[in-house]
Amino acid sequence: MTGDLKTNTLRVNELLTGPWGLLIDGELVPAADGRTFDVISPQSEEVVAEVPDGTADDVDGAVRAAVRAHPAWAALSPNERADYVIRLAELIQLHKSDLALLDAVDGGAPIAVMEADVDHSARVCRYFAGLALETKGYSVPLATGTHFTVREPFGVVAAIVPFNHPILFAVTKLAAPLVAGNCVILKPAEATPLSALHLARLVADLFPRGVVQIVVGDGPTVPRALTRHPEISRIAFTGSETTGRAILRDAADSGVKEVSLELGGKNAMLAYPDADPQEVAAAAVRGMNFAWSGQSCGSTSRLLVHESIADAVTESIGALLEGRRIGSPLDPHSQQGPLVNRRQFERVSDFIEEAVAGGADLISGGSNRPAALETGYYLPPTVLEVADRTARVLNEEIFGPVLSVVRWGDSDDPVAMANSVRYGLTASVYSNDIKTAMRAAKKLQAGYVWVNGAAQHFIGMPFGGYKASGLGREESIDELLSFTQVKSIHILDA
Repeated sequence: MTGDLKTNTLRVNELLTGPWGLLIDGELVPAADGRTFDVISPQSEEVVAEVPDGTADDVDGAVRAAVRAHPAWAALSPNERADYVIRLAELIQLHKSDLALLDAVDGGAPIAVMEADVDHSARVCRYFAGLALETKGYSVPLATGTHFTVREPFGVVAAIVPFNHPILFAVTKLAAPLVAGNCVILKPAEATPLSALHLARLVADLFPRGVVQIVVGDGPTVPRALTRHPEISRIAFTGSETTGRAILRDAADSGVKEVSLELGGKNAMLAYPDADPQEVAAAAVRGMNFAWSGQSCGSTSRLLVHESIADAVTESIGALLEGRRIGSPLDPHSQQGPLVNRRQFERVSDFIEEAVAGGADLISGGSNRPAALETGYYLPPTVLEVADRTARVLNEEIFGPVLSVVRWGDSDDPVAMANSVRYGLTASVYSNDIKTAMRAAKKLQAGYVWVNGAAQHFIGMPFGGYKASGLGREESIDELLSFTQVKSIHILDA
């Protein structure tokens, strides 16, 4: 683990000195018009860096470079491309502390969990590198001739990632399309661009010019230029439902494009009366991803608990959250840092205040920064017990450290309650009766379901959502193959 708070602060200050550049055609360059934008620390609420504010011209330059680079990159064997991705994994692990520190300083999540993100992204790189030879076709034994398929890359892929796991998403959005033979233009979130821009420094000489490029901008200019560019036919996006729908519109307006979307969630954890209350409570805390201040699309933010165990579960949750260490994200002992920015802080606070005003019981936490912290967009882990099942806090994604508890009885259908929202990303079922658990798992309208578990991802298992939670699957061979196109070839008998 990275050193103490003082050591980490000194190292971050060294890293923040810059200069920062966009990675275009193998070079670190300023924005085409020379503009920059400020990156603000969610802890100090002060500007910590000025980074290039990319333009549509920067995007166009990156696309031209990718188009030039693609034929030679696609001509490499799958194993040769996999070797590059393995070297990427080695490189980021070599620089793990620096990448994690930059994620902590502009994103707010504690350094310890950011280091775990780097490790996980390296594992994902190695996983996809190991699947390189699976980008294969098949033959069909017809009566005459030879008939087979091949898989070919799209060409230029745009990867647009969110603020909550900056280096994790930046790296993992590169791995599969690169192994499949595509060139990738990565657009990090403007709120948390630092680790991706540091990654640009690290990979500038790793890949052939134009194969990997990184362009960031403040606002919609860069992502819209990417999604609307006629030379980009494959787009991968992780983020909010609203932005995902906008990307679909922009993509459709500019051509016929393959788009994958990993969007939001209002995920439910179902606790049946035979479940152990302490296990449910521990899973509810773990599933909320409080280390990221709840800023995770997979967070199980609705706990639907049977009334017979509800008191024991909520009491245990309160005990688990008591004394939780909330502080500087650069402190390796911090368990939770601030939310990413003021807008997110105010939005989450408004949700909490509206819910309490509407009759929800505040079990723990609240809408104010902890008194011991003088600055920063900090909110404590908040638990609400909500009786009104139409309340906004139960139906809209909050993306903050807010867990809503709903009691249900024998006359209720908890699966129907779970399915009542428009999202369907993850869900969790707690029961010691395998029949009960499997019936619920099969009926839940969600793409990733845990039985007697929560939060953990398993590389190789497809991750993605139903309904408004997205299109496509990640973290599995499904993701790799989604970056290829199938061509059928027929060799006819003379």
